[in-house]
Amino acid sequence: MTKHQTLELSAKPTGGDFTVEIQNADLSLHDLQGKVVLLYFGYTQCPDICPTSLSLMTQALNQMTQEELEKVNGLFVSVDPNRDNTTRLEEYTHYFHTNIIGATAEKEQIDKITKLYGASYRIVKSDSAMGYIVDHSSYTYVIDKKGKLRYTLAHGTSPNKILTVVRELLVE
Repeated sequence: MTKHQTLELSAKPTGGDFTVEIQNADLSLHDLQGKVVLLYFGYTQCPDICPTSLSLMTQALNQMTQEELEKVNGLFVSVDPNRDNTTRLEEYTHYFHTNIIGATAEKEQIDKITKLYGASYRIVKSDSAMGYIVDHSSYTYVIDKKGKLRYTLAHGTSPNKILTVVRELLVE
């Protein structure tokens, strides 16, 4: 059986604006200016890494006040557009928290976005019922209210650390 692996960053993240597809619309990072964005790349069929990261993000979001939540969004960008349509992504992300937006794009656009953030992924054939898995890096990119990448948080970063970083950027 093929084992799911976490990949390292492919390059130093620089960040930058991009456009993805969400339920019934397109969304650009600049549309979220004025908010702190917790960007994460993964896929809905991920057996362990994505649910863990999104759970940690959710725990941080659950500790925020309503006023803070109005200025923060998670953005989960699927690197598996063949299986993850926008309806599936909305259902998946809202299972964790309604402030997390599920998004995807065509593979060429995903490749451009992941390059901006140094994220990596690869399709690996497997003998599972799904036919393949997606190995991917597992970092949360924290983008400030002006759209600038400020922090890259490693997999397993505690909810308290996520909360501290977000609150720091909210008061700037």
